[in-house]
Amino acid sequence: MGLALLFGLFFFGLLTGMPVAFALGLATVGGFLYEGLPLFIGFQRVLSGISVFSLLAIPFFIFAGELMMQGGIAGRLVRLASYAVGWMRGGLGVVNVASSMLFGGISGSAVADTSALGSILMPVMKEKGYDPDYAVNVTVTSSVAGVVIPPSHNMILFAVAAGGVSVSKLFIAGIVPGVLMCLCLGIVAYVVAVKRGYPAETFPGFKSLAISTIVALPGLMTAVIIVGGVLSGVMTVTESGAFGAIWAILVTIFVYRELTWEKFRAAVVTSVRTTALVMLLVATASAFSYLLTLYRVPDLLATAVTGISDNPIVILLLLNLVLLGLGMIMDMAALILITTPIFLPVVVGLGMDPIQFGVILMMNLGLGLCTPPVGACLFVGCVVGGVRIDQAVRTIWPFYLAIFGALMLVTYVPAFSMTLPGLME
Repeated sequence: MGLALLFGLFFFGLLTGMPVAFALGLATVGGFLYEGLPLFIGFQRVLSGISVFSLLAIPFFIFAGELMMQGGIAGRLVRLASYAVGWMRGGLGVVNVASSMLFGGISGSAVADTSALGSILMPVMKEKGYDPDYAVNVTVTSSVAGVVIPPSHNMILFAVAAGGVSVSKLFIAGIVPGVLMCLCLGIVAYVVAVKRGYPAETFPGFKSLAISTIVALPGLMTAVIIVGGVLSGVMTVTESGAFGAIWAILVTIFVYRELTWEKFRAAVVTSVRTTALVMLLVATASAFSYLLTLYRVPDLLATAVTGISDNPIVILLLLNLVLLGLGMIMDMAALILITTPIFLPVVVGLGMDPIQFGVILMMNLGLGLCTPPVGACLFVGCVVGGVRIDQAVRTIWPFYLAIFGALMLVTYVPAFSMTLPGLME
């Protein structure tokens, strides 16, 4: 009965339009009162949930991404991608995917990727004769790279929820799956473009390509500083995030000279709001997870899943489908914090490394950002592209299949996510 009350209050909050963090808080308070537990234990769980040193890296990552967006980095990365692959048939679609791969590795946010690159690329694509729904579909689905390719603040949330998984190994584990996913999306973007008869751009020459690479290099160094600092052991995740933010400020002010006071203020305001939302989710989800453990939900779920089948292939497929379904209706950060304690023991029991599961979780929930009814990236992309959601969804399915295909490869072939972390040992 207590478990039913817990989830009942949670979904009641969601259905009434309550923010996820408040819905988690409502359910947690109801659960504590029903069980007769002292509320100060809940407050302790809230405080302990956010009193984690690694979480300090999140505001720095978010701030660095906002600075990149406001300071002109995105435009230069788009130009680099356009010169590199824009000569292909339907090249702007492939450019969109390549740009997401470059910018996503810096911003670490799928929504930021959709907003920034969508504002730059969608008008150009429509001007060149690309259908608006195609422009939205490519932009929205390729933005998932932002949560898989490092640095990603969502991976830090997973590391905390998983009980101290190495953030540096998570970062490096996301590189190959992220590139694989973008490769699959690029192939689909090309095939669809050829089928619709979209044009190819003129190759500007190797000299222009070399110049655009040099110009974009200072911005790309932001990701190198953050990821390289962590992987080398020279800096902690928090320190690398701070240095990345400082580097972003220096580049956008003194190199590109596009970061005005107004843009800097906008970056600060957006970063503060996003950080506050993430931290509130972490706090309430921590207390919520305490009750999930009290009700033995991980054990119950493991028993239920293994009761359906004892075949690891079937069990992993079921878990992927469950995560995809949850990602369609809930916020990503909250799902990371709620589902990790539930599903991690199940996959570890099957012999899967927590690092591999972290990458799988990012890909699943990242796809959820692109799907109705509550896909944040889908909503942002449709608004920026001026396309109705139903129009975009009718033609987006090939791109969904591309991400799902990459997800299946990462799920059943551990080498995709575990080879690079293995080299660190």
